[in-house]
Amino acid sequence: MATLKPGDKAPAITAKNQHGKTVSLSDFKGKKVILYFYPKDDTPGCTTEACNFRDNYQSLLTDGFEVIGVSVDNEQSHQKFISKHSLPFTLLADEDQKIVQDYGVWVEKNMYGKKYMGTARTTFLIDENGIIAHIIKKVDNEHASQQIRDLLK
Repeated sequence: MATLKPGDKAPAITAKNQHGKTVSLSDFKGKKVILYFYPKDDTPGCTTEACNFRDNYQSLLTDGFEVIGVSVDNEQSHQKFISKHSLPFTLLADEDQKIVQDYGVWVEKNMYGKKYMGTARTTFLIDENGIIAHIIKKVDNEHASQQIRDLLK
């Protein structure tokens, strides 16, 4: 499992988006990327976070950011999530958990005393050169976009 830190090169990503199109992190070279990992489509916390990015999407684009969400859900789940909440950005399907493992966010979790593996909600800010600029491990779902802006002040 990777332990990434700011200044590290962001691990390469190649995965299918909600339309079954292959997307690579290298497709965004020259742009700043908000790469956010979330546990599951259409759950309360994940919906709140996604809708915060949706509501602030235009200003994030204006600031030169591209938003990409990653979960271990499949393309069909992503399509429903996007359609239900009018999400304007790409969601990547990481069904084989390769990306979450490469980024070190596939972790043991504990709910009601039951241990299981899942995605730790984490946001990576990647600069125009593919270098990790910031990592947000304690994501504030309701204010995810503002959290990023506060880091960049």
